[in-house]
Amino acid sequence: MATIFRRFKQNSTADEGNRDESITATGTSKESPTILQTEKHDPEVAVSRDGAVQDEPEDLEEDVRAIPLAVRRIVSLEDDTTLSTITFRYFVLTFIFTAPGALLYQMGYYRTTAAPYSVLFVLICCHYAGIWLAKILPAWKIRVPFTNFGFSMNPGPWSIKEHVLVTVSAASGATANAAWVPISLAKLYYGEDINTAACLFFMWSVVYIGYGMAAIARQFLIYDPIYTWPYALMETSLFETFKKSAQDSRVGRKQKFVFFAVLIGATLWEFLPEYVFPFVSSLSFLCWVAPENAVANFIGGGIGGMGFLNLSLDWSNISNNLSNPMISPFWTSAVLFAAYVLNCWVLLPAAKWGSLGAYKHNLMSNRLFLANGSSYPVTALLGPNNTFNETAYQKYGPVYMGTQQVWGMFFDYSSYISALTWMALFGFTKIRENFRTLVKRAKSRGSESINYSYTDRLNVIQRSYKEVPLWWYIALFAVSFITIITILAKGLFFIPVWTFFVAIGTSGFMILPFSWLYSFSNFQVEIGTFNELIYGYMVHAGSGHRHPAGSSTYGAIAGDIWYRAQYMLQDQKIGHYMHVPPRDIFFSQIFGELIGVPINYAIIQWVIHAKRPYLLGEKQDPLNQWTGQSLSGYNTLAVQYVLVGPGRLFKEHIYKPLPWSFLFGAGAPLVLYLLHRAFPRAKFNLWNVTVFASGMCQFYGNLSTGYISRFIVGYISMRYFYRKRFETWRRYNFPIAAALDTAFNAAMLLIFIFFSSGKVISMPNWWGNNAKSVERCFALDSS
Repeated sequence: MATIFRRFKQNSTADEGNRDESITATGTSKESPTILQTEKHDPEVAVSRDGAVQDEPEDLEEDVRAIPLAVRRIVSLEDDTTLSTITFRYFVLTFIFTAPGALLYQMGYYRTTAAPYSVLFVLICCHYAGIWLAKILPAWKIRVPFTNFGFSMNPGPWSIKEHVLVTVSAASGATANAAWVPISLAKLYYGEDINTAACLFFMWSVVYIGYGMAAIARQFLIYDPIYTWPYALMETSLFETFKKSAQDSRVGRKQKFVFFAVLIGATLWEFLPEYVFPFVSSLSFLCWVAPENAVANFIGGGIGGMGFLNLSLDWSNISNNLSNPMISPFWTSAVLFAAYVLNCWVLLPAAKWGSLGAYKHNLMSNRLFLANGSSYPVTALLGPNNTFNETAYQKYGPVYMGTQQVWGMFFDYSSYISALTWMALFGFTKIRENFRTLVKRAKSRGSESINYSYTDRLNVIQRSYKEVPLWWYIALFAVSFITIITILAKGLFFIPVWTFFVAIGTSGFMILPFSWLYSFSNFQVEIGTFNELIYGYMVHAGSGHRHPAGSSTYGAIAGDIWYRAQYMLQDQKIGHYMHVPPRDIFFSQIFGELIGVPINYAIIQWVIHAKRPYLLGEKQDPLNQWTGQSLSGYNTLAVQYVLVGPGRLFKEHIYKPLPWSFLFGAGAPLVLYLLHRAFPRAKFNLWNVTVFASGMCQFYGNLSTGYISRFIVGYISMRYFYRKRFETWRRYNFPIAAALDTAFNAAMLLIFIFFSSGKVISMPNWWGNNAKSVERCFALDSS
């Protein structure tokens, strides 16, 4: 997430004694009255020997001064246009390094917790693999028969630009695919297999259609230096570390030593919480004091409890799906921690012991239940030809869910609306300015030369390379569009064709606000359930398509459009920072996904076959990991929105507050905007409603551990070291963050290879791996 803690300044009355960073918490420019500049690091600052911040020289060149400080302290402002890019080595390494990521990332979605697959693992390994290939490969010239095309197997020294392109390809292909949900639901819950070819082409298309629509936000968010894209900046920091090390830089060597020391140590450590000693994954101090007291267990338990005073030493719980706290700006970590406190320390006890919510069963579950708390027979609601069985519904009664899931839905809905409202209030001025510049430049020079509108050094460097023409994005969109239309027309993915057009329209509208938020906060809004809600209203308005997997099919299309667009833009920003030709970046993103999708599909089939009892809840996973909580949550949505229907659902008493979420999402940002204008130094614009609402709707299978540890790590890294030890932060923060993310994924891969790939080897139960409760909360009853 954002590289720096951002502070509020209003006009010229900003607090001179504070140090803020270069980008704003609202994504606005310095001229905007809503700017939140980062401490005295902007407009011009330097760092002294002891790490203190000093004013920069007055004669700093204007094209450098326009670049935020954190960027210019990390990114090289020089370029070598002769370096190799797309080579034979690139193709070899892309094939080698994409497969493990696609495997681990897709597998992680069936687990209770899994840190996002760190492409940094690829970034590290391919650096050394590339150097090795440059030494051993023969410099043969290969010519394709009957063409003029040829290439060299070894064009010379390993290039940093080849390094970037392999990593970008892995970032594209070494991920999961949103279509895993309808494919898994259909097979696991409803016994239906979808044709393999249809699955593969559908999976490719939902990604590529998002890549094609990335052009909507690209012109606004890539070239303007104020949008730093913090995760892109973190990767750039690591690229620069390896480049300096290769050039025999003393600082580069020290950075690399720190990186590998943390990587090795953290990888070995992760074997403890993930396999050998799960006790340290959730340190529940109140359970140690009163292990047989149900109240103390619920308050202190991190697995099925409130997590009060609970700490975690497992990086997957600290980083989790909310992103790495060492990359996020501290204001993001603070907002997320506030959401956690309200969620688990205020609302949970109010629901369990107070009057919040009339339904008291299965408080922290995301599955469906009867009025008495027993599991709801979902399949009974499905009649012939996917019709709704009204008789069964009358027999079993309304569908209930845990109260925590209900307020999670409330904030999930509000996060979508608040993203639009927040951008309109805090970012409209800057985006309007960029749009006017875009139109003016398009008239005078053409859309391929938009970076001529910016005169900072980075954009000037990029003028040496040809831009990606708009028709490339249009062609990619058109092919994906036709493919999905054909699959839907054949009736292979459960939704009517006309809903596909709605998905394109609504998701295309959200690409800019969500990408804008991500570009400065590094917080990516979860795909969530809003799309499924829309689909439920649509199919109950007259369509005969009532298959439960239809909602997730629609969600896979509508959600992945803006989700993939953000990732494409982020990787293009890496190319911008590393001075890689934009057309090569574009190609590498497309190629990586071509490799990753078949692996995703294979893992989907393997997990469903091997872990079926755990995923269905028929057997209890001892470590509470292979629970399929995410998948069961999607099945819950399918029943609610497709079978029961939003209209019938919201008539029930426990769901009546949900429609008010739209008012909250629209109104809360307006209140904070007015407070910000009235009290500019109070930092109200840091309390981003979208980030807060997204934090409130997080669900990790009854896990409330790791949030306190996350806040502590964020404070030390992005608050203390950034303010007090900036030079140390600049050199080591991002490499350490990368090492921790990489270590978790490396440990997961090794655990899988050693203990799960062949014969499953379970860790024997002992004091640190208690069979009843690994955190020793023996009286905990989360229901």
